[in-house]
Amino acid sequence: MLLTISLVAYGQQNSVRYDTVTYSKVKPWAVRNNLLYDAALTPNIGFDYRLDSVWTIGFTAGYRPWPTDDMKEKKWRHFLIMPELRHWSDSVYADKSWFWGINMMYSHYNVSNVHFPFGLYPSVRHARKEGDLVAIGASYGRSWRLSRLFRLEAEAGIDVGYAWGDKYNCGKCGKKIGEYDGPFLVPKLALNIVLNPKTVHQVQLERPVEPTPPVIPGLAFGILPPATVSDILASKNPVLEEYANYRPYDRTRVLRKEKGMLWVHFPLDKTTLLYDFRDNAPILDRIVDITRQIMADSMSNVRLIQIIGLASIEGTVPHNEDLGNGRAQALRDYIKDRVPGTTDQLFELNGGGEAWAELRDQINDVVAEGDNAQTSNLKPQISTLKEVLTIMDTEQDLNRREQKIRRLNGGKTYDYIKNELLPDQRNSGYLRIYFDRVPDANADAINRAVRLMQQQHWEEALPILNNVRADERSWNALGVTLFQTGQREQALDYFRRAAAKGNADAQRNAEQLQRYLDALRTYQTEYEKYNQLIQSRASR
Repeated sequence: MLLTISLVAYGQQNSVRYDTVTYSKVKPWAVRNNLLYDAALTPNIGFDYRLDSVWTIGFTAGYRPWPTDDMKEKKWRHFLIMPELRHWSDSVYADKSWFWGINMMYSHYNVSNVHFPFGLYPSVRHARKEGDLVAIGASYGRSWRLSRLFRLEAEAGIDVGYAWGDKYNCGKCGKKIGEYDGPFLVPKLALNIVLNPKTVHQVQLERPVEPTPPVIPGLAFGILPPATVSDILASKNPVLEEYANYRPYDRTRVLRKEKGMLWVHFPLDKTTLLYDFRDNAPILDRIVDITRQIMADSMSNVRLIQIIGLASIEGTVPHNEDLGNGRAQALRDYIKDRVPGTTDQLFELNGGGEAWAELRDQINDVVAEGDNAQTSNLKPQISTLKEVLTIMDTEQDLNRREQKIRRLNGGKTYDYIKNELLPDQRNSGYLRIYFDRVPDANADAINRAVRLMQQQHWEEALPILNNVRADERSWNALGVTLFQTGQREQALDYFRRAAAKGNADAQRNAEQLQRYLDALRTYQTEYEKYNQLIQSRASR
């Protein structure tokens, strides 16, 4: 008797799930008939009996007595018996299953003037042989359930053995001309219709439902190893840049519009850096904080801190050169006093002198704003500011250039520039911190494994992560890979380790996996009870 179970429907009652389960009890025996053997006018019958869930033993017999008249020229009279042992790929008599078998065969035959297909046994086409054969063989086949009562089997195989007997000149000649013996080959084809009843019952059973494994989040992004301090800072502060992108300062650059640059300002004609002057306080705090963090990052090597000091165009050129240099030095000294490890050699100081490139850019912005505005208090200044740009383009001597600008419009234009634009030029600029990354073999390995994980190549990623499992940055990724390869308890251990180090993704993963494992243990206990109930019903 074979028991198969299929889910038909379920209901919900008191938070306990109930399934309607179909029991199919298949008889342990089967009776079969080979339709191809019938087509050869040989009545036959076979029997099979189930030994266990995958093995059956069987017996086949065929008998063709005609023509009964020995005077007939053409005849193929024979008797055949064949015991057989079969192994089924799924379960015995399943609705669909492959099987293979081994068999022994005995036959007594009287054959003459028969043309077998494929050129087989040519010696009996014009003569008669009467004798016996024994053989052993193997076959392979497929079975399909047609209905509650019947199955269909297709089978092919071959037997090899030994035959012996007497030879005669013709099918009706009585005179014996000799004897023969030798090896024999018997092909085997069968298309069996099988009587193999099964009975069906439907009962209500409390059937536990296996919990669904959790979807561990963060496969694409959350399991990447933590970035270095410099990477994190650089993503938020463009003032940080890799040394490979180093760019020397030149006075044609408009620094006020360079991405990420941090400015501190100075009073007129001063090189003393005042913390509470204008908006210096938050900018100085940010400069010190960034410098401290990247200096402390073991995975980065600070190569250069680039500082530029500028002055407004007021006064003589030599004096303003000194102001620019002094302001750059003031910012350097402020940083050195507050950030351990910074030395003079780490800084590149650039005295930018008079900030003519900055002033030109400021005036261009004011002119563009005035030209685009419908009404603007800038409009009276626009024409003379355009004249300022012309002077800057034509007068190369910086001292004379400043004097010509002072005289424009009776000095009103210069007063506007001095009050509205020049205060922003009295500054020191924190232009760039250039750094190199220190090679990190573990991070490279983890990232290589992560790329494999994103392609769901779990088996390839696992040994890579195992090699760096001493590095806590690998623990969440290792937990995900262990989970995906079925090692759930080990995965939970690594999730917990990573969570203890503050990894939020790992904390969520650990909580999900713990809930799943708890539910799975409960399910396994309940399913064992359910399975025992099935076995008790199946044995009735």
